[in-house]
Amino acid sequence: MNAMQKITLLIVLPFLFATCGEGNNGAINPDEPYTVRWGEAADSSSTVLITSFWNVGEKYFNYDSNGKNEFHYWPQAHALDVLVDAYLRTGDEFYKTYFDPWYEGVRIKNGNTFQNDYYDDMEWIALAMLRTWQATGDEKFKNATLDIWEYIKTGWNDSAGGGIAWVKSQPYSKNACSNGPACILAARLYQQFGDEANKEWALKIYDWEKATLFNANNGMVLDNINGNTGEKTNWVFTYNQGTFVGSAVELHKITGEKAYLNDAVLAANYTLNSLVNAADALLKDEGSGDGGLFKGIFIRYFAELIGQERLDASDKKRYLQFLEHNANVLWQQGTNKSSVLFAPYWKNRPASQTGLTEQLSGCMLIEAAAQLIPIAQ
Repeated sequence: MNAMQKITLLIVLPFLFATCGEGNNGAINPDEPYTVRWGEAADSSSTVLITSFWNVGEKYFNYDSNGKNEFHYWPQAHALDVLVDAYLRTGDEFYKTYFDPWYEGVRIKNGNTFQNDYYDDMEWIALAMLRTWQATGDEKFKNATLDIWEYIKTGWNDSAGGGIAWVKSQPYSKNACSNGPACILAARLYQQFGDEANKEWALKIYDWEKATLFNANNGMVLDNINGNTGEKTNWVFTYNQGTFVGSAVELHKITGEKAYLNDAVLAANYTLNSLVNAADALLKDEGSGDGGLFKGIFIRYFAELIGQERLDASDKKRYLQFLEHNANVLWQQGTNKSSVLFAPYWKNRPASQTGLTEQLSGCMLIEAAAQLIPIAQ
């Protein structure tokens, strides 16, 4: 089977092998509810990420499915993460073949370096490359991750009492998006290499974010604080909730302290209670552009929480039901069936094209479903 035959089969499979309701004479009507085989759905969505967004010549992911080749650095990390998800799930070398070109293309487009003025962007890239190294053993991904981490740590300063800045030019702007991922990265580096300094970094970053941006009464994570004025925004985004959940889960792993898991549950509960559309229990529409990625990032770290053994059984059940509901609505109602493309709101189908960020969020949800939802018997 050649590559194009494989791609065509992967796109069609989830619709051919769905379990349909009675009365349809065995024919598939994708507009009627059916039981999705999530592994096959994930094969389709993650393959389409490549076929519809990969820039073959310049070796990075285009900004939309119509070939807009505008380069945006931070979504490249999440595209690599989805390919790693698919590779770990399937063991299929098809996904792995894009790792090396991604490394080359993204580095070149970013000025022959992975360093960037935005600390959060570097953190996403480092997290994705660390996972790539863990999946493949390719040393260049490890070395690049460690180099980036050394640079990220220079973003810490005493404005607002600590924390890593959002962007180099604004050392006073301390954001959840530049501290949550940094905590996750430090904790994972500690787990991988055993360097106590990284554990201390993870604890220090977490303690600052919890004390400064986290509401311990309801689980809300504020977006940022201005260290010059002390003013905090009232913005609350799903991805900041997600990285706080991820930070707490990683610290629970390395300390064994249940208090961190409790923090993660509180932040997850806030998201499910306050950042959803009450009419249909879907994570809210946060738009396209950068906002298109927010829900997918929440789902990635929400899935990590669901996988924790010490998570209360009733919470695990409720979280799985929420994830499955969102995935079912996306796949059965919000997916353009001819192209396997996703829109910013998971109930709405894109007509003919979509952006990279919203596609990535959908891919992350479908990959999480393939990982966590049991195959229907």
